[in-house]
Amino acid sequence: MAFSLIDQAGNGEAAAVPVVAVSKAGLAAWRETAAPAERGWVTATGFSGEAGRLALIPDAAGGLGRVLVGMAEAEAAMWAFAGLSETLPPGTYRVDSLPEGGDPSRIALGWALGTYAFNLYRDKKKAAGASLVWPSGTDRGLVERLASAVCLARDLINTPASDLGPAELAEAAVQVADNAGARHRVISGDALIAENYPTIHAVGRASDRAPRLVDIVWGDERAPKVTLVGKGVCFDTGGLDLKAASGMKMMKKDMGGAAIVLGLAQAIMSAGLKVRLRVLLPLVENAVSGNAMRPLDIVKTRKGLTVEIGNTDAEGRLILCDALAEASTEKPALLIDIATLTGAARVALGPELGALFCNDDCLAAGLVGAGAAEDDPLWRMPLWRPYRRLLDSKVADLNNVSDGPHAGAITAALYLQEFVAPGIPWAHIDVMAWNARARPGRPEGAEAQTLRALYAHIAERFAAG
Repeated sequence: MAFSLIDQAGNGEAAAVPVVAVSKAGLAAWRETAAPAERGWVTATGFSGEAGRLALIPDAAGGLGRVLVGMAEAEAAMWAFAGLSETLPPGTYRVDSLPEGGDPSRIALGWALGTYAFNLYRDKKKAAGASLVWPSGTDRGLVERLASAVCLARDLINTPASDLGPAELAEAAVQVADNAGARHRVISGDALIAENYPTIHAVGRASDRAPRLVDIVWGDERAPKVTLVGKGVCFDTGGLDLKAASGMKMMKKDMGGAAIVLGLAQAIMSAGLKVRLRVLLPLVENAVSGNAMRPLDIVKTRKGLTVEIGNTDAEGRLILCDALAEASTEKPALLIDIATLTGAARVALGPELGALFCNDDCLAAGLVGAGAAEDDPLWRMPLWRPYRRLLDSKVADLNNVSDGPHAGAITAALYLQEFVAPGIPWAHIDVMAWNARARPGRPEGAEAQTLRALYAHIAERFAAG
């Protein structure tokens, strides 16, 4: 994928139109060094540095000589040029100077993410738009890895459930594994019972699209073990505890955790990080039929714990618990699960903040710091042990939900923690996986939330050879 980033040919960078990002406060400093004609044009057109506004400044020959783009004061520098591929006139552009706090790789990545469009169902070819000369000093490999990973996750999440069920998502995962030379296996249908993944089977058995578990292994067996688990509910009706129409509408994105994990895994393998990577993706459709699991059924999990089904719409934690139990058997150096798990997390933090639950303070600090640096934020939430009592059951080892309306994201995380062996550094990330509003580089629709933050943290800990 080119992402409209090019090498400058011909007359060198001088042939490309320079672009400068300025905030309202920074516009005054720009004026001090600008040519009088350019200052006059900016004044005459009323450009004030307002975020997202452009000043197209002509050159002496009447062509386009320079572009100023307004930048919000608190905006991360990586988004300063994002989205310009759509708004600038067709042509070739270059970064004239990095905005304060700007890094060439992040600037290029922001531009690349701004070129994303989901056009699978549109018979419409995109006209050639603006291209950016690779900024000097850019780590091109990093930019291409991360942009490809994010776009993969976005494409999968945006695809409707009619075309992306458990089989199709498993096929996409196998393709990623094959491209990296990774080992993989897919356990499907009743084979899940035979191989002791009963909760994955219980959730997915009501659909005519059989449930699956994808298991990918890559890297040197002697390297530190990093295991990623992603929730892959390809569509969630709520089961017999049926969702209302408003709650069901967006449930094609309930496999967002699996999509993000798959994109992250692709980036890790492409970079050759010094890890032994394992990816576990439980993939199901939570449907309604005569053999659907019922409220107050009791299911035995892979770990051996019995779970009373308090609500069939709390299915994500059920498929994750079998995968986490299997992941724990290897005692990885790092275990991360990602899921579109609870509405409670969105009530607490809104759609743009990933909720982080973590049993290790150093790991939590590293992930939060990476999120801040990459403008891919996470916010730590408490694994408040006193709330574990809310999951008590009178007839089983635990319930999959609490009886009350409070602390839904916390009790979901505490449920998952029951299946993580003590001593394993573990992070559970509850995300929206969707942009409710369009922003530069982040179009409305699917989003690979926390992928860049997680990659940055893992890459820092386990550098490539």
